[in-house]
Amino acid sequence: MKKRRLNENWEHYRGSLGGAWEVWRSDKLQNHYNVPWETVTLPHTYNGYDVMDPDSKYYQGQGWYRSRLEVDNPYPKGRTLLHFEGAGQRTDVYVYTEKVDSHLGGYDEFTVDITEAVERAKGIERYAGQVPVAIACDNSRELETIPSDASDFNLYGGVYRYLNLVYVPQISLSSVHVQTDLDAIVGGKADNGKVKVRAKLYNPDAISGNVTLTIKVMQQDGLVIGQSEVTLPAWQGEKELAAFEVPGPRLWSVTEPNLYHCSVMLVCEDGETVLTEKFGFRSFEFVKRGPFKLNGERLLLRGTHRHEDHAGVGAAMSEVLIREEMQLIKDMGANFIRLGHYQQSRIVLDLCDEFGLLVWEEIPWCRGGLGGPEYRKQCTDMLTAMIEQHYNHPSIILWGLGNENDWECDFDYFDQQEIRTFMKELHDLSHELDPSRLTSIRRCEFCKDIVDVYSPSVWAGWYRGVYTDYESSSKTAFENVDSFFHMEWGADNLPTRHVEETYTGFTFMKQSEGATDERDGDYLLTGGEPRVSRDGDWSETYFCEMIDWYLKSQENMSWLTGAAQWSFKDFSTPVRPDSPIPYLNMKGIVERDLTPKEAYYVFQSYWSEKPMVRLYGHSMPVRWGADGERKMIKVYSNAEEVELFLNGESLGVKRRDSQDFPSAGLRWETELRVGENHLRAEAVRGGVTVSDELSFRYQTESWGEPAQLELTTTTLEDGRVYAEVLAYDAAGVFCPDAVSFVRFGLAGDGKLLDNLGTIRGSRLTQLASGRAGIYIDPYGGLPAGITVTDFVSAGGPASSLISKSDGSRDGQLSYTSVISAACEGMPTVTQVVVVKG
Repeated sequence: MKKRRLNENWEHYRGSLGGAWEVWRSDKLQNHYNVPWETVTLPHTYNGYDVMDPDSKYYQGQGWYRSRLEVDNPYPKGRTLLHFEGAGQRTDVYVYTEKVDSHLGGYDEFTVDITEAVERAKGIERYAGQVPVAIACDNSRELETIPSDASDFNLYGGVYRYLNLVYVPQISLSSVHVQTDLDAIVGGKADNGKVKVRAKLYNPDAISGNVTLTIKVMQQDGLVIGQSEVTLPAWQGEKELAAFEVPGPRLWSVTEPNLYHCSVMLVCEDGETVLTEKFGFRSFEFVKRGPFKLNGERLLLRGTHRHEDHAGVGAAMSEVLIREEMQLIKDMGANFIRLGHYQQSRIVLDLCDEFGLLVWEEIPWCRGGLGGPEYRKQCTDMLTAMIEQHYNHPSIILWGLGNENDWECDFDYFDQQEIRTFMKELHDLSHELDPSRLTSIRRCEFCKDIVDVYSPSVWAGWYRGVYTDYESSSKTAFENVDSFFHMEWGADNLPTRHVEETYTGFTFMKQSEGATDERDGDYLLTGGEPRVSRDGDWSETYFCEMIDWYLKSQENMSWLTGAAQWSFKDFSTPVRPDSPIPYLNMKGIVERDLTPKEAYYVFQSYWSEKPMVRLYGHSMPVRWGADGERKMIKVYSNAEEVELFLNGESLGVKRRDSQDFPSAGLRWETELRVGENHLRAEAVRGGVTVSDELSFRYQTESWGEPAQLELTTTTLEDGRVYAEVLAYDAAGVFCPDAVSFVRFGLAGDGKLLDNLGTIRGSRLTQLASGRAGIYIDPYGGLPAGITVTDFVSAGGPASSLISKSDGSRDGQLSYTSVISAACEGMPTVTQVVVVKG
């Protein structure tokens, strides 16, 4: 088997075409009917930016890709395949104008055999032996498909995972499954392990000859510990090929993720195929009405969630970006991840195996109700594909069957019994395909008795109740099911927004007064009962406080299997247009571009083994209060002791006590001097010294309502320009708690680095701690001229200051633009930006 990624030499058109002929018409006929094509690199989505456009809904419809491939299959009777690791949401594949195959489902892998179509296309003289391939993706709204458009995430369109060209012999291996079993585990060790190796063939011509197979099982260092060779007639379906015993297997765990390799080589008449799969030995158990055990020992599952979504590229994340994100999750100290709400890239699962992250992976039956026969067939097809494609990963312990299936939306009927019946079908299918793992769902009370592991909705301190309700509400939920696992908790938080006093809801929602579950509509910012999500400050300050409470509580919940914070990274969503950054779910502990927020370090202080110390407030350049008022300085660290210095003087040493809320006792109350202050924290853990420092200004002047903005621009070393606005009252006093929306605009040369879903990459955003900013590429785009005529600068219209980049200065081009910032109730401000090329 030979395989290569098809990343380069692709062109894209976003829009519908009358048919595949329109893809290639310009190769023969040059006229105005032909559409424009854009050069792109795969993976690619045509929703990379528009999902975060604050002024319109994202595009849902057809998008086309085309390339002219060099195809040279080395096997005389071989097959030529296109292997898609994921494309959304419907995909049609053409060789020239011949439709070869279609696939429904945006998240599972699929393969298209183009062998015969390639031979026919090679005869088209104008392509000189190259093979014209076109791919039509479509993410149009469709009620009879999953996921529902009511889901809290975008349904991306495009070839947004890797695409591979694969050559195989006439008979080849389609898949290899490795089943492991262990003898009784004592003290975290097993005396003996067993391995069974099964395989499926790809044999579309139903060739009946014999094939020879060599099966090897190897340790991670390559040492062969089992080998078998067998000659068999070609078979249909899945067949067991070999069984081995492995004395004293090295167990896979979250701290020592030991992996083995199984290699199967198939030799047929015209060539060979080799598939190598990684696997591991481990056992797990959700104790009935008790904790979780891995390899016979209790393990508190400390988790988060992941969406395939990233600033500027949407779902089309490269392998490098995925690894960077997964490394951040591991470095945070997590040992578990829920992949919500769909099958994710094979790269993600490989990294979970490698890093030691246990996994709940699920199909995208998410909200909306239950459709008809085709809808249900897609659910079962995607569950089957997910289990078969990810069967060998030791990291996976739970197959998720659905999410929030109690949410009515997509149909004019909602039959709970029908949903129960179908949920049972999925549960049974999962156990038939994979008896070694358990099933799970989140938030569907009328189905909680069907699955093996259930997560109710517990959002204490955000959608309902206060965060001090967390332990009691979780215990109540735990007592109502055999196996409880708390999926999803957290709070939206605007990056760089900080407050001196958090809104907790304690005044209006007393502890244990009511439920803490999220209900339909609770995510809205208007209406309903008092709740922190509607009435709160959406600050990093509150989020850190809530996390601190949850994590210190979990340490003493001996019955708890585990919990997972929602969600690791901010992500785009069509159902939240009113967020402080529109269309962004802002519950992440890192921004959409992986910039860590303060919350990341709170998790590290509880979960990470690597020595760390972090002063709260790195993105809080101004603190405020009265002159002489005592202020709390908080430090997050996993060290036993921390010493704090303010303006060069020690404020003393504090010992860490995880149950001493807040910040595990690492807090100091002190007076700050008016103006500039400097903090430094030092800690020692395991003989390693770590430190952290920051500076800020302490403001004692009181302020009124924001009345004006000040706009400044700074040219950065990498050539970008950073534009920032600050809010002031009528007397010119800075307003550090201002939260109004600010809209940035740009006229002239360059472009805003916009629609990224980050605090510095959004043209419409709320002020965070009285300020907002955005980056500008002064060289990008074409001169735009003036679109707003009433900007006034230097006594004249801004348009008179615009350079069209058609002159030079000292032999260099001059790039000039006008950046504007507008806020309701305040005068619009502008700044002329001149950058030499």
